[in-house]
Amino acid sequence: MIEKILKCIYIDDLKLNYKEMLKKLKSSNIKLFNKSLDKLKNDGVIFKDKDGRFVKSKKEDIYFGVYEGTRKGFGFLLLEEENDIFIPRTSLNGCMDRDTVIVRLIEDKCTSIRKVGEVIYVIEHYNKEIIGEYQDSKFFGFVIPRNYNINYDIYIPKKYKMGAKSGDIVSVKITKYPSEGKKPEGIVSDILGNKDRKDINMRVLMKKYNLKEDFPKGVLNELKRFHMEVIEDELSSRRDLRDLPIVTIDGSDAKDLDDAVYVKRQGEEYILSVHIADVSHYVRYRSELDKEALKRGTSVYLIDKVVPMLPKELSNDLCSLNSGTDKLTLSCEMVINKSGEVTRYDIFESVIRTKYRLTYDNVQDIIDDNTNEFSDIYEMIFNMKDLAEILNSRRERRGAINFDFPECKISLNEDGDVLDISAFMRKFSHNIIEEFMLLCNETIAEHMFFLNYPFPYRIHEEPDMEKIMNLRDILHNLDYNFRINDKVYSNQIQKVLMHFKGKDEEMFLSKFILRSMSKARYLKDCIGHFGLSTKYYCHFTSPIRRYPDLVAHRIIKLSLKGGIGERLFKNLSEEVSICCENSSLREMEAEECERELYDIKKAEFMKDKIGEEYAGIISSLTSFGFFVDLPNTVRGLVHINDMEDDDYYFDEESISLIGRENKNVFKIGMKVQVKVLNVILENNEIYFGLSR
Repeated sequence: MIEKILKCIYIDDLKLNYKEMLKKLKSSNIKLFNKSLDKLKNDGVIFKDKDGRFVKSKKEDIYFGVYEGTRKGFGFLLLEEENDIFIPRTSLNGCMDRDTVIVRLIEDKCTSIRKVGEVIYVIEHYNKEIIGEYQDSKFFGFVIPRNYNINYDIYIPKKYKMGAKSGDIVSVKITKYPSEGKKPEGIVSDILGNKDRKDINMRVLMKKYNLKEDFPKGVLNELKRFHMEVIEDELSSRRDLRDLPIVTIDGSDAKDLDDAVYVKRQGEEYILSVHIADVSHYVRYRSELDKEALKRGTSVYLIDKVVPMLPKELSNDLCSLNSGTDKLTLSCEMVINKSGEVTRYDIFESVIRTKYRLTYDNVQDIIDDNTNEFSDIYEMIFNMKDLAEILNSRRERRGAINFDFPECKISLNEDGDVLDISAFMRKFSHNIIEEFMLLCNETIAEHMFFLNYPFPYRIHEEPDMEKIMNLRDILHNLDYNFRINDKVYSNQIQKVLMHFKGKDEEMFLSKFILRSMSKARYLKDCIGHFGLSTKYYCHFTSPIRRYPDLVAHRIIKLSLKGGIGERLFKNLSEEVSICCENSSLREMEAEECERELYDIKKAEFMKDKIGEEYAGIISSLTSFGFFVDLPNTVRGLVHINDMEDDDYYFDEESISLIGRENKNVFKIGMKVQVKVLNVILENNEIYFGLSR
């Protein structure tokens, strides 16, 4: 009952009086309810306001947040507006990594530098299911979590091991959480395979992030009803653009082609038409396909494989804008002046037949005069180049932030082993499509904003000022005067990036700034996009792989066909809210999954490089050492214990590590020569030492 009350007040953020609380919780045990309320009031965790409603504590020693564990047993209560609170391993009160908790400060252990607290209540357990290695014994088994921030082995009664053997990687459903010195208990729910299987990491990722390649039976049954090619009956109300030399431009390995483009110069103006796969024609609202697409939220790209949002019959065939075949599209045609401004536009349903399936390399070869292919569209490609440059200049004048650091390219063999890891710099041909899609998304968002329909906007809030102050301190150490008052503007960030462009500090500084900024997300309120420096933005151009784009298409098509009534408006508003919340979450999980896979492969690649030396740049500093980025994007830690030439300490004011005797100083942005000391594959950790 205590957890239910706390969830109501702290997580759901409700303010309820006694009767309202009783009704909300549907409690029939009045005695237990009263006892729980009294205990929470006596502990100072809740209190009554002047209106008799139960609300959160306002006591200065009570904090609410998410606990983050560490492999050493202690952890921290994560706070947004002030420094995190240290939680000793003896003060966890049964909480586990990522649990939502209430903490009380331990006053006699707090200092001016660090607050120390104890968990007094776990409101909500994050880990309902845990993946780890099963170990068997005579009378019971236990599972060692692969998440090393969880500092408990999970006890498994013999009857619940479900056939697991020692060395198996399993998924465990938690039945009892730790308390009073007792370990958590669980039931083996899934056996993923022996820890030595070559594909075990991929199996773990798929399970951890609930990714499924196969689709439910209801979805597969719906697929059987589709014609796998466009039929004439579908074309009567569409604008026929099949005679235009429309092209797709994508990576060479792309199979889900969402967007196609056409550019024509007309005097000093450009006509840019962007044609997006009309997925909403096939994926109808509340169909089995739609329900599954909402659940998945996004396609997930895992180096050499894709876990698609839609079945391959749609994503790679029927909806994909493959060349030489008729395809249904939703189009946005824009007329753009020489300053890069859209002077007029038109949005309409269409049918196209793309002339060429171009790759970024094809387009770059044309621009660089390295090919004789596709000569019939040379003029259009160079018009695209000129228009993209105009659009890029306009965005820069506006203050949009452009991050220009290399991406990581990982090459695998057929068995999934890493052949090579390298930094991949985007070519200008990538920028062409990016500029066109940005402009199209912006045009659509502004159009829908003034129609005042419910709509899934892509928003990016201003960065947290505390993080910006940290950036200011780092820039000060790099002799850059970054002046801010109570607000930061995107053009200030842009100027920083421009100042360091081409310098040794560029890569780490770009990544630091990116981490300092808010996470872009979906919201039905159009509150602007800080990074792009625009009032209006949405995602419209990738409905094959992103659910918000699909919802956006549905609403746009309703607006094209005469608008929506009051009842539909209300239903749409609810649908958009659900879409935004779920898609933001699924996008975050997909990014975490993709990032974790890259970390796994980088650790595997460096495992046999122990003893080898590399040149790198210090990208971040901590009290226990510093991280070094290599040119191939691999990152490793130089631990302070491995810096044997001196006793180093962390200086907070200068954000540097300083030797007590030799006075050597290590700062962010410094070039260093390192050698690989160790790689711990279990948690993807790479350790460097300084070369002498």
